[in-house]
Amino acid sequence: MSLVGLKKLLFGQANTTTKPLRFQTRDAEKKAKSLDRESAGESSDKTVTEGDLEAQQDSTTLAATTEAETDGREKKGGFQINARVISDATIGLSDGLTVPFALTAGLSALGDTKVVIYGGLAELIAGAISMGLGGYLGAKSEMASYKETKMRTETLVSTNPQETALDIRAVFEPFELPPSTLDSLTSHLSTSPKLVDFLMQFQHCQEEPASSRAFTSALTIALGYFLGGLLPLIPYFCVGEADLLTALYISIGVMAVALFSFGYGKTCVVTGWKGSRCVKLALWGGVQMVIIGGAAAGAAMGLVKAFNHYTPS
Repeated sequence: MSLVGLKKLLFGQANTTTKPLRFQTRDAEKKAKSLDRESAGESSDKTVTEGDLEAQQDSTTLAATTEAETDGREKKGGFQINARVISDATIGLSDGLTVPFALTAGLSALGDTKVVIYGGLAELIAGAISMGLGGYLGAKSEMASYKETKMRTETLVSTNPQETALDIRAVFEPFELPPSTLDSLTSHLSTSPKLVDFLMQFQHCQEEPASSRAFTSALTIALGYFLGGLLPLIPYFCVGEADLLTALYISIGVMAVALFSFGYGKTCVVTGWKGSRCVKLALWGGVQMVIIGGAAAGAAMGLVKAFNHYTPS
């Protein structure tokens, strides 16, 4: 056996042939590039996934914030008192705090507690009904005026486009718009289905009253008058016939506080509650209400005493 045969028998024959060095280098580079591409792909997938997660988190956070703000606005604006209701309550309270007080103070000059109580209650009930009916009829007249104005506006829009266009231009003229913009707005609004509502709101300055406006106005004014006028009568229920002057003095004190508080609060609703200027105006408003109520009570008391003195018994 030759030396070559003995070598093959002892060590075996290699299955692969060794490549030259330059081919080994190329294979190594290819493997490195392949590994780099796989690594880059995994990194890119991971980056995209992280970016998607961040985007989703941002969207969720924004949605939650928007929802919270919307809920906050809804909570803040969920309960709001109509300005008309405040106006009606002011009318009822202002009259109720002055007229019945002046009457009870005047009747107290007669020296009879029953006369003060019965006369005060009669005036209080009659005044509340009268004030409530006045508010009801006023609201009904307001609704009738709105319907009449709207009917005339609808007739004008359907029969006289030229006059309607002039009315539209008259609404925008105080704003000194460019002629081209004014022409464009006039042309657009002339064909708008909301033209009647636009003219009612911006030319006639009228908004459609609520269907329950008349009932709400009557109830608010009547209750305001009754509750305001009941305050000066309460002390007369708590004293005997011999303590009429004591009840009068208590009634005067109660009404002075009530009138001042009403005037103060009424002014703050208009001007605000904070700041030295608002406080000064509110104090002056309270003082004005006390002066008005005191003058009315003093005049009523003086007239009753004068009639009682000059009327022959």
